[in-house]
Amino acid sequence: MTRSMLLISALLFIREFSIAQSNSIEKGLDSIFGTFSQSEPGCAVFVAKGDKILYEKGFGSADLELNVDMTPGMVFKLASITKQFTAVAILQLHEQGKISLKDSIQKFIPDYPLHSNPITIESLLTHTSGIPDYMQIDYRSQNMERWDFSPRQLIDSFKNYPLQFAPGSKYAYSNSGYYLLGYIIEMVSGKKYEDYLQERILNPLGLSHTYFDRDGGIIPGRVNGYRREGSEFRNADYWSPSIAYAAGGLLSNTEDLYKWFRGLLANKLIKKETLEKAFTPFKLSGGSFTNYGYGWQVFSTGRNQSIEHGGHMNGFITSLVYYPEQEIFITLLFNSEDAPKDEMSTKISELVLGVSLHKEVKQSLNNLVEYAGTYRLATDKERTIEIVLEGEKLMARIPGQATFEIVFEEESKFGFKNVKEISGTFIKENGKVTKMVIEQNGRFVWEKN
Repeated sequence: MTRSMLLISALLFIREFSIAQSNSIEKGLDSIFGTFSQSEPGCAVFVAKGDKILYEKGFGSADLELNVDMTPGMVFKLASITKQFTAVAILQLHEQGKISLKDSIQKFIPDYPLHSNPITIESLLTHTSGIPDYMQIDYRSQNMERWDFSPRQLIDSFKNYPLQFAPGSKYAYSNSGYYLLGYIIEMVSGKKYEDYLQERILNPLGLSHTYFDRDGGIIPGRVNGYRREGSEFRNADYWSPSIAYAAGGLLSNTEDLYKWFRGLLANKLIKKETLEKAFTPFKLSGGSFTNYGYGWQVFSTGRNQSIEHGGHMNGFITSLVYYPEQEIFITLLFNSEDAPKDEMSTKISELVLGVSLHKEVKQSLNNLVEYAGTYRLATDKERTIEIVLEGEKLMARIPGQATFEIVFEEESKFGFKNVKEISGTFIKENGKVTKMVIEQNGRFVWEKN
């Protein structure tokens, strides 16, 4: 056999192997999402490796009342995936010399209350400002999520609440920070937030299926959002589009999100070094690192690093994940706020990567028995988590939410199965388990009864 024939044979083998691998991934993903029926809300799924699309399908229903099947090109509310776009707009202004990330927000909003520590642009980007999340504040007025606000009006509704901690000292996810960033973009650019994004981000990348949520606006291909009530689905509760704004107000489809991320990686919007900084976990003033950069979460599970962000709002759950080493891009868009996003995202990632994302360490039965019990939140004794032993597994029952299987990564360190955003540690004092610490959008201490 000649050298050229050997080369042709090798290339044919590689091609056939690649096709077989692609077919295996497609069958596996069809199996995962085949559980969605046409009589329930569904999802759009998109998987790519580099510049090659591996999978693009829709499942379930886009509109239960009209019996419309889901297709992959349909448009969903992105919820907090919007924060990536807001962060990039801020970073563009930073590269133009119009903003320093160390600038105090009072430079752009002079009447914003002063605190003992300055609140910087960077602290807003990284969720380390200490500003309480306006979506978590217990306002006196009822149903404020249905009211229409100007950006300034909504900022005025939360600006006088005290900080939760000194800026830069802790991480606590706060939509308020990104709402403020949207308003700062307007102050610096002299344009409305949506006009700036349209001109500087959407148009340059050709994102023709990405929209801003406007009350009464017609959006081609928009799916309806749902919530579950018992065994039935209902239309999602109404929220004014003005509530989400720069923290969660964009709509898009899977293909546009892929074009968005490819454009970022090709440095079409911001410089390579700026994007790398956005993908870098932020270092707190005490020296520890968060799992958040500028608009993206960054996780390391085993040898796999992921750069990602999810979203959750009335009627919708979304997920965008990128594995840089493997160049794998995964997007999941659901039109039900009760969809199993974390479980599905983990299953897809493990199938496509061909590895388990969780290192699992088996525990002795004695240890499991010690960890079991009722834990109360140190700052709110009414809130509890039940850790119960079922066979040889520990389960965490969170009232009003769900039950999660606990997976141990070390003897006392654990996570929840199929959930990447939560990590925990059981604490022993004088040989006895006294508390557990849960880290999810902040650090929370739960004391054992």
